Amino acid sequence: MPARLSIVIPNWNGKRFLATCLESLRQQSFDATEIILVDNASTDGSQSLIKAEYPEVRLIELDENRGFTGACNIGMAAATGEFVALLNNDTEVDREWAEQVVQAFGRQPDAGIIASKMLLFDRRDHFHTAGDFFTTDGRAGNRGAWELDQGQYDSGEFVFSACGGSAVYRRSMLDAVGLLDDDFFFLLEDIDLAWRAQLAGYKVWYEPRAIVYHHLSATGGGLTASYHDGRNGIWLLIKNVPSSLLRKYARRILARQFALLWGSIKAWRGPEARARARGMIAGLLTLRGALKKRKAIQASRRVSDDYIESILTPR
Repeated sequence: MPARLSIVIPNWNGKRFLATCLESLRQQSFDATEIILVDNASTDGSQSLIKAEYPEVRLIELDENRGFTGACNIGMAAATGEFVALLNNDTEVDREWAEQVVQAFGRQPDAGIIASKMLLFDRRDHFHTAGDFFTTDGRAGNRGAWELDQGQYDSGEFVFSACGGSAVYRRSMLDAVGLLDDDFFFLLEDIDLAWRAQLAGYKVWYEPRAIVYHHLSATGGGLTASYHDGRNGIWLLIKNVPSSLLRKYARRILARQFALLWGSIKAWRGPEARARARGMIAGLLTLRGALKKRKAIQASRRVSDDYIESILTPR
């Protein structure tokens, strides 16, 4: 029987996490799944572990590190499921996670994306994210990050985006709006895809019964994250935000970008600050490519500016 849910796991030297992740997938209450692990040329023996211990996993071995976006896109292109999940290698999923996301799609026909309830791996009563938000001054963030779970996010609701560490996509939506932007390489690619989905009329549903535990940046972060956060944040705005909203919130957006750049300059001795500044400069120097993508994205838009403004979070 064809898989109803395809689960794509990007991996780069994450062998120490894989057993926990894959064993939790073996225990799922939902059977109609396929698991695809895309390995970014790991050197820690990840490939041998998969071949020896997890024959049910389809292993795609890349000969170079294609980044989070490259690995995920290759896995999503190979997936056969009606729904396609991205799952970080440093996660553990609840036994009913797969069942809950598939059922959520059935209950929410307008949803193109399902966001999971992500909790911290080592502090399981604290949130990583209950779906993601995007503010009117151009900031993407995790809803509920670091909060104690006291039931405040126990109700399902529409949100702006889903964290790419456990986002689930409707295949028909991906066919319509495309996969992750491979130029992003790493970071904010999930927000960018949510922007394209929202502009095309698809919604994002947060499902609190789909629970995932996450180590957080176990196989990525530091200088890489700082650079790509600086660069991709600029691309994100230029590609996706409607013109009327760019004009309306220009002061807030520019003030935030200036504050980020000035903060990086003041902390220039710190390598992460320098990486962010380099990323922001790279973003500005490559606006032409982002503007070209913007033209196609805005031309395919199906919703009003008022609707987009209604799903943004005030600064």
